[in-house]
Amino acid sequence: MEYSSIHTHTLFCDGSDDIETMCRTAYEKGLCSIGFSSHAPICKKTGIKTFWHMSECNLHKYIDEINAARSRWQGKLKVFAGLELDYIKGLCCAKDKDIISLGLDFIISSVHYIVPDNGAQLFTIDGSAEELEQGIREGFGGDGLALMHAYWDAVAEMIAVGGFDILGHADLLMKNNRNSRWFNPQGEEYKSRLPEIAKAVSNCGCIAEINTGGLNRGSYTSTYPSGLLLRLFCENKVPMLISADAHKAQDIDGHYETARQTLKEAGFTEYMLFDGTVEGQPLWRRVGL
Repeated sequence: MEYSSIHTHTLFCDGSDDIETMCRTAYEKGLCSIGFSSHAPICKKTGIKTFWHMSECNLHKYIDEINAARSRWQGKLKVFAGLELDYIKGLCCAKDKDIISLGLDFIISSVHYIVPDNGAQLFTIDGSAEELEQGIREGFGGDGLALMHAYWDAVAEMIAVGGFDILGHADLLMKNNRNSRWFNPQGEEYKSRLPEIAKAVSNCGCIAEINTGGLNRGSYTSTYPSGLLLRLFCENKVPMLISADAHKAQDIDGHYETARQTLKEAGFTEYMLFDGTVEGQPLWRRVGL
């Protein structure tokens, strides 16, 4: 199979390897391309103090190092420059002018942060279980279903705003919902939200990823997305990208065969490979499963 890895994190954010190590590993593993998607800086925009986003002062160094790697690996491995953007209502999104001005090859947009309507402090959906519990308690009165709706509302808003190429790990809220701790993913209230999301992704024209990051880090037992949402993506003809969300070089193609089989079981017959940009427009290539 022909594989790529364009959802990757390096020492510029919360990854553990540098750009050259990631490129060399991708080449040694036989991948056709690699893309870098560090968590975009958010501190100046939002006031959020975080250890896992790139700092603003390193942004242009990040771009320069990717471009240097692109030159070094020319003819052997395609190298692309991207970012993973957080959608936080009223604070940041993929259409921010500072992001557009960078001329990136691609943008992944994701929801990590939940902003409670009651004015409580925002919190991350995929941090520690303790952080999530505190966020649900303070922001939603301990109501896990309210948290679930807030997450899908944020994803729907992000899709409507647009400006990105790839929808990141669509059902990330499943990570800290072990044993249906906060909501029942088989329940009608949860399932009622999924068709609208699948339809919105289909209508916006973006690519969705099947993300093996939870499997690679041992924090989740399946891909994002899995189950019903993935089947709905298939029914709505949402094109899919296989990604590792790699934070270590060794995981750059981690569980790709699992992702391929999961796509097939959901009804997909192909997946997408990113082939660069022409006049600012992304090029995608279809590969059979």
